[in-house]
Amino acid sequence: MFPLTFFQDEASLIVQGVMSGFIGQLPVRVVAIPFQILPMPAKKDMISAIMKKGNTKLTVVGAGAVGTSAAQWAVQRNAAEHVVLVDVVEGLPQGKALDMAQSAPVCGYSGRITGTNDYSETAGSDVVIITAGLARKPGMSRDDLLGKNVRIIKDVTRQVARYSPDACLIVVTNPIDAMVYTAFKVSGFPKQRVIGMAGVLDSARYRTFIAQALDVSPSDVTALVMGIHGDNMLPLVRLASVGGIPLQELLPEEEIKAIVNRTQNGGAEIVAHLKTGSAFTTPGLASVEMAQSILQDQKRVLACAAYLEGEFGIDGVFLGVPVVLGAGGVERILEFPLNKEERAALESSVKAVKRQVEATGL
Repeated sequence: MFPLTFFQDEASLIVQGVMSGFIGQLPVRVVAIPFQILPMPAKKDMISAIMKKGNTKLTVVGAGAVGTSAAQWAVQRNAAEHVVLVDVVEGLPQGKALDMAQSAPVCGYSGRITGTNDYSETAGSDVVIITAGLARKPGMSRDDLLGKNVRIIKDVTRQVARYSPDACLIVVTNPIDAMVYTAFKVSGFPKQRVIGMAGVLDSARYRTFIAQALDVSPSDVTALVMGIHGDNMLPLVRLASVGGIPLQELLPEEEIKAIVNRTQNGGAEIVAHLKTGSAFTTPGLASVEMAQSILQDQKRVLACAAYLEGEFGIDGVFLGVPVVLGAGGVERILEFPLNKEERAALESSVKAVKRQVEATGL
């Protein structure tokens, strides 16, 4: 039997049901959880959200270490229903995508994973993470990559804009602040839909080093890094806290300075260890955290390289600042007062970014 009881009031219709039966020889009684039939406008919004979530498409350009990491994190976190990995090297994205697909039964991913050399298979992407380009080697600065990577980013961006004109772009290729500017100019996309990944990674490093110094969980550390993704980045000491307690109340000034310096050189430290490459695990995850906030309209507050038009007194460059990331990309920039020292450090970032941008020739 499956008796139903209906309750009607002014706002909604509640349905409750109880079903009894047998599974094999085992008697069972399943009680349906009460649910609410929503008014039509709310129902339409919910259905639209479900359909949108079920059709999200995320493309990762570049099947190198960072791109592979990003694609794998996207699968593990169920960031999108369809993940596409594209690269110019024949067989590389196909093989890596097949390997990832075979992890789906273990990690619980039920979407599609495509590896391709053809940008037409990326068509209709909601978010595109661009990782294509050369990686740093020991002794190289991010600026050393600029000349070669700007040409790569131009080509990639033209292809992405052709097949996914409504996508949000997340640029990971170094030097990020110049490469995101290149993607912005070449794509012709509005500034809200072109974003650089930098602050999420740099802030994660900052939080990690603080947690290690205090022997606490990194999850309880709140810290923000602004400015360029490079030596002139600005880890904000004044705003860093651990469990709500200001960092400056917990560590001496010299130890904090050492943490700030290590954060500013966090990428170079990893390059020195690896010798033949650069960081890839956390950069990939950081880009997916941004993508997920856009794809799922999470409205996360994340430090990203956004195009500034007067915010923090800066105009005409991409720079790492705290933003709200939602379905349309950068929904707004969270501006707050800086003290004299912080403003001077941010100005150093601006000067460095402008030198990079001038070198792009755009």
